[in-house]
Amino acid sequence: MEHVSKYLTQEIKLSCYEDKLFKSDLMFDDHMLVWFISGRTKIIQPGATFHFKAGDIFLIPRNLLATVINYPSDGLPHKTVVMHLSVERLKQFYQHIELRVKLRPERKIYHFHQHPLLESCLASVVPYFDVAGTFPANIASLKITEAISILREIDPSIDHLLANFDEPGKVDLIDFMEKNYMFNMPMEKFGYLTGRSLSTFNRDFKKTFQTTPQRWIMERRLELAHYYLAEKQQKPTDVFMEVGFEDLSHFSFAFKKKFGYAPTKLHSA
Repeated sequence: MEHVSKYLTQEIKLSCYEDKLFKSDLMFDDHMLVWFISGRTKIIQPGATFHFKAGDIFLIPRNLLATVINYPSDGLPHKTVVMHLSVERLKQFYQHIELRVKLRPERKIYHFHQHPLLESCLASVVPYFDVAGTFPANIASLKITEAISILREIDPSIDHLLANFDEPGKVDLIDFMEKNYMFNMPMEKFGYLTGRSLSTFNRDFKKTFQTTPQRWIMERRLELAHYYLAEKQQKPTDVFMEVGFEDLSHFSFAFKKKFGYAPTKLHSA
């Protein structure tokens, strides 16, 4: 797979995938503002699937679990400009802004379809990727400040997300795991997102589910795959990534071991 990333700074990059597709399960430490130059992306969250194409702009909040599948399209690579809106940068931006009410932010992906101001802001950094030398820090700061200002102009309620610097608190383990078991994350990440250390997460999990996280996650993924194949009549090649497996052969082996027959037999039936 050919994947090239060019960085102006740690906060602004141009990402390009040349191959057929690239899939990853992600949880970002920063809010990610993404503008599509070409290609397509499918983002899968609990209970929601999003499709983005050239011209689309979206914002993924930090600490949000998602499966991201990137595809080339129309003979062009998957190419995006990505801007990191870090907690440090946002704290600087908001330090002199008085917010009236601090509400709990919505944990969702924000979509700004071909918005002219945002598109102009993000497109304006593209020429800098072809300029030799170090990208001036003051220009990077201006571009990120401009992007934040435009986001606030488009959607004033976005302050509740961007100005919220809280870490994840302790949440109900059953509810969280039922919504997020299909994501391939280290157990440390699952612990962090549920407000627990790794040891506390493992202890609480065993007490709640009477098994280990790894075994429970495998069982739930296979059960979900069986549902997609039997009830939705989806193909194994379309299912294995969506339920959390990294490759088709591992999925087929695990499925046959649990159910006694290959997933292809169920689909063909």
